[in-house]
Amino acid sequence: MHLAYPAVLSVLLFCIGVYGVLARRNAILVLMSVELMLNAVNLNLVAFDVWLRDALHSGQALTLFTIAIAAAEIGIGLAIVLMVYRNRGTSDIDRLRDTAEPPDGRPDAPDLTGAEAGPGTTAPATQKAEATA
Repeated sequence: MHLAYPAVLSVLLFCIGVYGVLARRNAILVLMSVELMLNAVNLNLVAFDVWLRDALHSGQALTLFTIAIAAAEIGIGLAIVLMVYRNRGTSDIDRLRDTAEPPDGRPDAPDLTGAEAGPGTTAPATQKAEATA
């Protein structure tokens, strides 16, 4: 068996996973993209294990550990996404920025540092620029 075939397939899977992590906004699709990247690594581990004819089959053993870690990661990740969806009503990653504490540490203080500032309010950088003008 040529090593190039599984290696090229693994690179394609990993690139699709990276694109999914960087381009998607839905948390579930991001988790699926991370799983694609882990499966690309698993494919490489098994392909190199077969190609090197390792007597201990260490590539396959590492693949089993990776599968176990991926199963735990997806279980915890989906539980977190479901709880966020129940509390917020969305699983959009861009809208989950509201979960951070405000800069001064008070939970009831409005956060005026970003684009989410309400009408009639300006961000502190804009206020500083207007004060100097």
